Amino acid sequence: MKRLTDPDAMLLQGLADATRLSILRQLAGGSEVCACDFTACCDVAQPTVSHHLKVLRAAGWVTSERRASWVYYRLRPEAVERLRYITGELSQPLAPAAFARPAAADVP
Repeated sequence: MKRLTDPDAMLLQGLADATRLSILRQLAGGSEVCACDFTACCDVAQPTVSHHLKVLRAAGWVTSERRASWVYYRLRPEAVERLRYITGELSQPLAPAAFARPAAADVP
């Protein structure tokens, strides 16, 4: 399988899981969340939460800060803005020519 290098594809891939989406929703509701608090929102074990947080960090969705034995996560505002930009690009109407059927002479 080809490794993703496109940052936009990586960002979107980070969203492509119900647990990661739950984590991002919890982060969107506040300033920061301790890693130990995600097990309640996601209904998964701590090792699974850690895996998903690692994926979100790699995709650029979150930053983390260690304080003693706890790790706190924050949503990166730049990632949210990038998602808005990507979805805005995709929601732009196509030019009418893009919907035109090819002329009979153009079809082999």
